[in-house]
Amino acid sequence: MGKLQSKFSIHTTKYRADGSTGEVGHAQAAPQRSPAHSDAVTAVAALKPDLCMSGARDKSVAVCSWRSGAVLQRFTGHQREITKVASAPDSSRVFSASRDKTAMMWELQGAPGPSQRFAAHDLVVTGLAASRDAAQLCTGSRDNAVCTWDTETGRCLRRAVTRRNLVTHLCWVPGEPYVIQTSEDKTVRLWDLRQLEVAHSFPAKQHIQTCCDVSPDGRLCLSTSSGTAGEGCEATLWDLRQTRSHLCEYKGHFQTTTSGVFLPWGPTLAPSIATASLDSTVKVWDRDTAACLATLYLDGAGPLSSLAACDSSTLLCATSSSGIHVLRLREGAEPVLEEVGVF
Repeated sequence: MGKLQSKFSIHTTKYRADGSTGEVGHAQAAPQRSPAHSDAVTAVAALKPDLCMSGARDKSVAVCSWRSGAVLQRFTGHQREITKVASAPDSSRVFSASRDKTAMMWELQGAPGPSQRFAAHDLVVTGLAASRDAAQLCTGSRDNAVCTWDTETGRCLRRAVTRRNLVTHLCWVPGEPYVIQTSEDKTVRLWDLRQLEVAHSFPAKQHIQTCCDVSPDGRLCLSTSSGTAGEGCEATLWDLRQTRSHLCEYKGHFQTTTSGVFLPWGPTLAPSIATASLDSTVKVWDRDTAACLATLYLDGAGPLSSLAACDSSTLLCATSSSGIHVLRLREGAEPVLEEVGVF
């Protein structure tokens, strides 16, 4: 890892839509704020316009202002590190999953302890997705199971076990009773939550699928792949509505791509996605042409674990070694990705 990072930081190029190349951007010294966590940050999610939530190996969930870096709330109750966090856009409830085999629900502006605990998995919970109103929760695990929950009662509504389906991530399809799921069996699945059945399985990829995201209009899905030395390491765009086919791939990371998100549309930027990798880089891509628009190398951040899009120009990146980085995308003929804060 160390040798790869050193080589990568010295001699790497980015490829623009016009085919030209330029040096990768390096994070400049950004304002250092008090860290939100005392150990590696494993997951981050955007909340309301200026808020985010994160989970870490320190077993806590933090709600922060990403503008100031101030920790506004801290939730404790998990016995092992947090693996995933999720929010419900139309609710004041947030959720976390952990290596302690449970998921928990927390109330914003509520008590520091959980308001609900969800326990039905036999191994670490690695997938977490909530409906917009927080009435229903979906969890997945390395135990090959996907579960749905009533959040008011904490009751497990359904549990489905699929052979070799080691869940890596879950994402709710906006406005639909469907969840997208990635797996270590290299497959992306679409679950119908009404009966908790697989509605569609996309063609298996060559590598483990590590993360997924769904576009705000619910028409497209993004999945990311494991890999090494540039083999694999891609993100893949899928059509959810019509052909349910593979549309394009985004290739350029040198190690496992751990996270990918759709960026909200900006006034001038083409529809875009962002990806993060174990190679310590964040990349922004033109969604439709797969051209890499901008790359930022986070020196000293270690492997990158999770991305969240706050708005069309602001990204949050969870890292293993240096907390949460606030990144800004400056739009223009040649977009630039820069670091503006760390907490």
